[in-house]
Amino acid sequence: MPNVDPLVRNKTGAVGSAIFALGFRPFFLLAGLFSVLAISAWSMIYLTGLTFLPVHLPAIQWHAHAMVFGYAMAVVSGFMLTAVGNWTGIVTLRGWPLAGLALLWLAARLSLVMPGDLALVIAATADLLFGAGLLVAIAWPVWRTRQWKQLGILSKVFLLVVANATFYAGLFGALDQGVYLGLYGGLYVLLALVFAMGRRVIPFFIERGVNEAVELRNRGWIDWSSLVLFPVWIVLELFFRAPVWVSLISAVLFLIHALRLRDWHTPGIWSQPLLWSLYVGYGFVLLGFALKAAAPWHPLAGTLATHAFAYGVVGLVTLGMMARVALGHTGRNVFGPPAALTPMLALVVVGALIRVLMPLIWPAQYVIWIGLSQAFWIVAFAGFVWIYAPVCWHPRIDGRPG
Repeated sequence: MPNVDPLVRNKTGAVGSAIFALGFRPFFLLAGLFSVLAISAWSMIYLTGLTFLPVHLPAIQWHAHAMVFGYAMAVVSGFMLTAVGNWTGIVTLRGWPLAGLALLWLAARLSLVMPGDLALVIAATADLLFGAGLLVAIAWPVWRTRQWKQLGILSKVFLLVVANATFYAGLFGALDQGVYLGLYGGLYVLLALVFAMGRRVIPFFIERGVNEAVELRNRGWIDWSSLVLFPVWIVLELFFRAPVWVSLISAVLFLIHALRLRDWHTPGIWSQPLLWSLYVGYGFVLLGFALKAAAPWHPLAGTLATHAFAYGVVGLVTLGMMARVALGHTGRNVFGPPAALTPMLALVVVGALIRVLMPLIWPAQYVIWIGLSQAFWIVAFAGFVWIYAPVCWHPRIDGRPG
C-alpha cells in the first residue's frame, strides 16, 4: 500500500478526500471562498456605510490587504507549492504540514476582523508565520536540487512576505507610511511576479493550446528592459512620489509590454478561455500603465490604474491560472475546460471594464460602477468555487498521486 498521509486516506485504506494531497488544493479553494466573502463584505461596507471591522483597521485598508495578502497570497502559495514540486521533482508540503500552513493563513484572515489589540497581534503573528513557512517549504526543494535559476521567482515571494511585514509594522505604529508601502509594494511585487512567470508560462501554454502551428518569441531586450525599468518605477512611485517620472516610465513600460503581448498573439487563443483569460489579464496591466502615464493630467487616472493592475493580476491572471492548474494536476483536460468557465471569466472582464473605464466616461455614477463591478466579481468567483470545489476536494481522476 502506498504511503498516503492520513489526511488523504479514509478508514478503509482507500484514498478519500485529497484536499491536502498537494498545495494547490486547499489554497485555491480557500482563495475562491475568501474572495467571494471578502468582496461581499467590502461591497456591503462601501455601498451602505455599515462596517463590522474593528476601529484599528480602516475598511479600505482591510479590503486592500484582504485581496493582496489574503486572496492573492493564497493563490501564489498554491501555485508555488505545486510548481516547485514539478521543477525539482521533490514533493512539497502535503497532509498535516500542508493543513497547518493553511490553518495559519486562515487564522490571520479571521483574526483581522476580530475586535481587540490581541486579535491584531494574533493576525500579524499568524500571517508572518504563514509567510515564513511558505518560504521554507518552497526554498528547501530548490536548495536541495541546486536549481538557482528559480531564485528570481522565490525572491519575489520573499518580497511579498516583506511587504506584508511592512504593512503590519505600519499598523502597529512602528514604521511611518508602513501601511501604504506594504499594500502598494505588495501589489507591485505581484505585478513583477506575473511578469516573470508570465514570460515563462503564457507563451508555453499558447503554443500547446491552440489548434494551429505557432512558435512565439520572447525578446531578450524586452526582458532586460522590464527587469531594469520596473524596479525603478516602483522606487519612484513608492518612495519619491515623483508623478512626472512615473508617468514617463509608465509610458515606456506600456510600449515594452504591448510589444510583448503582440509577440504572444495568435488568433487561436480566443477560442480557449484558459488562454485568453491570461492574455486579457496581462492586457489590463498595460491599461494600468497607460492610466499611470495619464495620472498627472487626470484626477481619477491614478486610482483607476491601481484597479486596472488589480483586476488584471489579482483577478484574471490568478483566476485563469487556478482554473488551469487545478484541471491539469487532477488529470483533467486543460484543453476542454468546463463550459461554465467562459462566462465566469467573461464576468470578471466586464467587471474590470466597468470598474476601470466607466468612471472616466461617466464619473457622476462612480458608486454605481463600483457596485456593479463588485457584483460581477462575486458571481464569477462563486462560479469558480462551485465548479472547482469538487476538483480540489476529490482525488485525481487518473489515480496518480497529487
